[in-house]
Amino acid sequence: MSLIRRLLNLGRDERLSRDVQRELQFHIAERAEELRAQGMSEQDALREARKRFGNPTFQGERTRDANIVTWLDSLRGDVRYALRALRRSPAFTIVAIASLALGIGANTAIYTLIDAVVLRELPVPRPEELVQVGMDDNDPDGYFTNPLWEQLRDRQTGFSTLTAFSETDFNIADGGEVRHVRSAWVSGDFFAQFGMRPALGRLLTRADDVRGCPATTVLGHGFWQSEYGGKPDVVGKTIAIDGKPFQIVGVAAPGFSIPEVGRQTQLYAPICTEAVLRGKNSTLDARSNWWLRVIGRRAPDMSFEQLRHRVKAIAPASYAATIPPGWAEADKKHYLNRTFGVRPVEKGLSSVRSRYSKPLLIMMGAVGLVLLIACANVANLLLARAAARQREVAIRLAIGAARKRVMRQLLTESAILAIVGAVAGMFVARWGTSGRVALISSANDPVWLDLSFNPRVLGFTALIATVTALIFGLIPAWRGTRVSPQTAMKAGGRGVAEGHGRFTIGKSLVVAQVALSLTLLVGAGLLVGSLRNLSTLDPGFSAQGVLIVDAGFRRAGIPNEQFPAIRRGVMERVRALPGVKSASASDLTPVGGSSWNDMIYADGYTATTGRDGYIWFNEISDGYFTTMDTRLLAGRDFNATDVPGGQRVAIVNQATASMVFGSASPLGKPFRTKAGDTFSEPYTIVGVVESAKYNNLRETNSATIYLPNSQNANPSPSITMEVRADGDPLALVPGIKSIVADVHRSATLDIRTLESQLARSLARERMLAVLSALFGGVALALSMLGLYGVMAYTVARRRNEIGVRIALGADQTRVLRMVLGDVARVVTLGLVLGAAGAIASGKLVTAFLYGMEPTEPAVLATAAVVLMAVALGAGLVPAWRASRVDPVAALRED
Repeated sequence: MSLIRRLLNLGRDERLSRDVQRELQFHIAERAEELRAQGMSEQDALREARKRFGNPTFQGERTRDANIVTWLDSLRGDVRYALRALRRSPAFTIVAIASLALGIGANTAIYTLIDAVVLRELPVPRPEELVQVGMDDNDPDGYFTNPLWEQLRDRQTGFSTLTAFSETDFNIADGGEVRHVRSAWVSGDFFAQFGMRPALGRLLTRADDVRGCPATTVLGHGFWQSEYGGKPDVVGKTIAIDGKPFQIVGVAAPGFSIPEVGRQTQLYAPICTEAVLRGKNSTLDARSNWWLRVIGRRAPDMSFEQLRHRVKAIAPASYAATIPPGWAEADKKHYLNRTFGVRPVEKGLSSVRSRYSKPLLIMMGAVGLVLLIACANVANLLLARAAARQREVAIRLAIGAARKRVMRQLLTESAILAIVGAVAGMFVARWGTSGRVALISSANDPVWLDLSFNPRVLGFTALIATVTALIFGLIPAWRGTRVSPQTAMKAGGRGVAEGHGRFTIGKSLVVAQVALSLTLLVGAGLLVGSLRNLSTLDPGFSAQGVLIVDAGFRRAGIPNEQFPAIRRGVMERVRALPGVKSASASDLTPVGGSSWNDMIYADGYTATTGRDGYIWFNEISDGYFTTMDTRLLAGRDFNATDVPGGQRVAIVNQATASMVFGSASPLGKPFRTKAGDTFSEPYTIVGVVESAKYNNLRETNSATIYLPNSQNANPSPSITMEVRADGDPLALVPGIKSIVADVHRSATLDIRTLESQLARSLARERMLAVLSALFGGVALALSMLGLYGVMAYTVARRRNEIGVRIALGADQTRVLRMVLGDVARVVTLGLVLGAAGAIASGKLVTAFLYGMEPTEPAVLATAAVVLMAVALGAGLVPAWRASRVDPVAALRED
């Protein structure tokens, strides 16, 4: 019979059985008819026919086995029996599935993020052909100026396509509060190189990216849906980008948006339209403004090494044609010595990857430990369940079942638990991945990742479900079938084991759970402590109650010479608002993501050529230090005498004063900065302030020099203000909006609190702290559930012994101490074994610690105390039950 027919027969059991019975009866009837023809009576012929045919039941089973796939039928029977058994124990089933769902779901969630950020190739044709071009082989992730990009584009010969792009944010608001959308400048071949198709209209081509090009744009598919409702008449319409009308020429199809993983682009504009938005401030011809990244596709006949040599060959001429003017001769020489390098980028580029890949791998290790704890928990439940089913197993063995057959049945139950746990874990993972992305995303810096369950993620989940079933299923199945049928039948319903030594495997699993939990709790304690240290450190300023206001007047067309007066007027009106304690303006805000540094030259100080020789700069107004609550230690603040053409002044912080002038007072001393081959006019130091964090809260070198913006004769048509409020800073927003709108209705506003800006800088630390604390809590709960189950089972097994002890005079307190002492011994052994893992976990997260040692004794001690306290609490209920055992009832049970 064909395999297909045998498989189909599995679904028609009753009909197959009837067919087999009819076939058997037919053969017996045929044999009886032959015997009657030989002269036997009908009754004797029928009896002889049955005798010669053999056992009809046995023959029927043989016939049925020949008509079906036997092993599959047997498996189906095992599954049915396992489902009935699990349905009879709903509490056990729910706890086991929930434990596995948490473990498998957490692993799947983290792996989904790792797949999206680290492992997945770009969803484009032949991603293995993509390479990024950088400044050299040692720094291939470099940025290009537009003139340098144009030289590379026009000289290259080893690429089938070569494109440049730059991520940016466009403001699409007509005025007032800004409305940023994630956007990109792209070169003409961008869409063709990545195989992108239009969902509507057309995409950009080389003809759109030429000097003097018209303002055109392509909408991202998601933006088209959310902003225009997916209407087809959008092509040909205009959209205001930074106040300038751009014609919409098409809509990109859904899917790939830009090779920057973690970013979803909503608007695309040709690189040439940068001049449309920025006018005379355009950087298209700027030779020292590095803002473009370059990715190309290798020509089909070009190997990677050949391409590498090709780009190096065109580097000298490209650099020679784009030497930045005004640079020092030494810097120009260094520029001319640079080359081009390439590297494969089939997985795209990603700041999210560089920032979060290592934390995600650490979290993968953490959820792996959670899964092991969950497996140990389920294994303990199965051991207890197997002990309770010893009589059933003994009867099955006694009537002829093979031990392997019974083990297979028990393993089938484990497999079903793992499968259902994996399915439930997928829902946990779906919820968990969204929550984890939210931890690293913010309103101003949204992170978009493709979190769909692709075959690799599904395969990973299937793999860990299989491994999980083997981990928690093998030992209980092996142990559950090691039973003597004779002893089990004599032992009645109480089971085989006497005393309490029978469950040492269960206690060993609890020891392992405690050890793993300690590892997770110590890691969580270190990361939470580091986040607390960063959140509570003194950054040299006070962020509470401070509003950051970015007001832009580029659209207003205000002449540059009028802007200083407008800036002063805006500041005076803001300072006069009710509820404003103080207000100031600055070029940069602390920990805001932007920076400005330079080397300085002063008598007695030699600047190094390394990064340590650079000092941070900021341009501020008077009152800045008052608003930021930064103490002025010596000298004076900036004031009305600091005007263009006057003596150039500066204020330095403590770190700068110590680095440049040592123990001497810096007041009145001059310094200069580099200006090409010469030096700038001297700046005179008029004040010293306490040091404050500049780029991030972790930095150790915060040497900063502050210059007065009142001496800047050519300020940009924008102003960034810091406003300190008496109460809620957000209550000042309406008044500030009104003041800015009075200057010009097209002025733009971007408002946020300084506290939110600092919080955004700690997104990675917060993710690590929250997830590690969550996984540590889950591990603790699972471990304590396992301990409770073991101790409850142990007490139930020792009822006779405890009854005898009480009958002989043991009081309740002594029984309580006996059981809780057993708990303490198990937990103590787990803590001792887990100490090594805890120290290792501390070393793994050293790079993410701040103000904490990887072997912090206080964290280890606190985690151990918490584990012991919770363990004793989990053991208290079984201990209390043991102390209240009725000795007469316990002895009667035997």
